[in-house]
Amino acid sequence: MSEHFDTLVIGGGQAGLATSYHLSLQQRSHLVLERGDIPAPVWRDDRWDSFTLVTPNWDFRLPGAPYTGEAPDGFMPREDIVGTFKDYVERFQLPLRCRTEVTAVEADPLGFRVSTGDGVSYTARNVVMATGLFQFPRRHGMADKLSPSVAQIHSGLYRNPDALAPGGVLVVGSSQSGCQIADELNRAGRKVFLCVGPHTRAPRRYRGKDIFEWMKLSGLADQTVDTLSSPKLKFAPNPIMAGRPDGSMNLHQFAKAGIRLLGTLQDMDGTEISLAPDMHDNLAVADRFEAGLLRQIDQLVAMRQLDLPEESLPAGDEGFAQSQPDRIDLAAEGITTVIWATGYGFDFSLVRFPVFDEDGYPQQKRGVTAQEGLYFIGLPWLHNKRSGLLSGVGEDAAYVAEHIRARDLNGETASE
Repeated sequence: MSEHFDTLVIGGGQAGLATSYHLSLQQRSHLVLERGDIPAPVWRDDRWDSFTLVTPNWDFRLPGAPYTGEAPDGFMPREDIVGTFKDYVERFQLPLRCRTEVTAVEADPLGFRVSTGDGVSYTARNVVMATGLFQFPRRHGMADKLSPSVAQIHSGLYRNPDALAPGGVLVVGSSQSGCQIADELNRAGRKVFLCVGPHTRAPRRYRGKDIFEWMKLSGLADQTVDTLSSPKLKFAPNPIMAGRPDGSMNLHQFAKAGIRLLGTLQDMDGTEISLAPDMHDNLAVADRFEAGLLRQIDQLVAMRQLDLPEESLPAGDEGFAQSQPDRIDLAAEGITTVIWATGYGFDFSLVRFPVFDEDGYPQQKRGVTAQEGLYFIGLPWLHNKRSGLLSGVGEDAAYVAEHIRARDLNGETASE
């Protein structure tokens, strides 16, 4: 026999919990299903020991529970993030059921049938998919070609430098995780090689303010998805930076600090890897992006006549001084570990409704799909730039919850 709820929320991370908060305000019958053993388990399981949020604490905005700690300009460490979500569930008594993996969301006379891996099924009038886009580690196509003499792990399994075998480390991927891990390893005295792909960067602070404050003041944080020049830009990684006061991550400075920058990985055969001659080009793209961003901020300062000191951030050129080899031998360089900082993938095939585009991304308007009662929440660029972040997910959750309430007001009152 199935349990019935007005609304089922699939995923107990920040998006699912934010949605549950707003549904609870409506006193709506609902349940949040989470496959992990705690709320928002990815923050514990897929982050390294020294991990901190890149966004300042003042931008940590769960609905009903804004940050009130003593370090608004600090950056919350992993343990505190995990504890915050646990406290959030307890404080608002959110109906979360853990260790429950959903395997299918299908049509049912009552609306939807949700099947789970333990054989239990549920029915609901509404389903909110809150699993996000970062559902599983993305495996690099070259991984099977690496010699077994070299250890390899995904960045989600990296914990700290001491947990790795002695020797040099090759980090493949230059987005936030790859750069932060490479930086930590280098500071720990490891010999580090970093494959540099296309990326952008932003300074941690500029002209006396954190970059996220500038994003808010300029309106860039609220840029909506319809302004993107290409739908593919929804998947573009964020500019690289770290969650600490000196968190600007300029790869020219990496080169100055001793990290060996390489081009994009092209092929792998045992311990020999082939590289594209694109490292200099990728550095130049990041230089231009940051320079353009700073010009925008300078224009904003002038337009609003803000009394702020002028500042110049040298781009550096140390990366350009490094050569671009077309191949290296890992064994000859003393590299004993490869860390695949290749991001995460997503798969919504468990949702058995035709509501996806050619990329597998849900076709929706601020989370509302053409399938009556089916919603998505917590995705990058669902509505605006902040939709996939802690600072914006609560606003989208409120919108979805209000849309569900409006269905009742339109004469489709949920059966109890």
